[in-house]
Amino acid sequence: MTHSEFIAGLIGPTLIAISVALLTNRAALEAMIGQIADNYAVVFMAGLLLFVCGLAIVRVHSDWGSGWPSFVTAFGWLSILGGLVRMMIPDQSAALGRKFIENPAAVTASALAMLALGIFFTIKGYGLI
Repeated sequence: MTHSEFIAGLIGPTLIAISVALLTNRAALEAMIGQIADNYAVVFMAGLLLFVCGLAIVRVHSDWGSGWPSFVTAFGWLSILGGLVRMMIPDQSAALGRKFIENPAAVTASALAMLALGIFFTIKGYGLI
């Protein structure tokens, strides 16, 4: 098993679980996201965790070659960036989160995109096709 497959095997099911939770428990998750957005310490800690996860991915997997493994590297870098944004400007990140959950179409579109990416990573990570 390659690093790409291992990391994709972790990312894929996680994205699937998050997206299915968003699509099936929208009201509860919107309330939770609203509560998180009101607590800058939680936003900061979420950023810290996202930053560390992204850093771990990039540290082990920095493959910008052709093919699907570059998506794993891109995911790592986007995680680092997202974590830094939450850590550096938690108040503005929280405001953006509040705006996001107020737009049902954006939540649905994001959940569906996350589901598609999760399925893609799961297929690649577990060699299903």
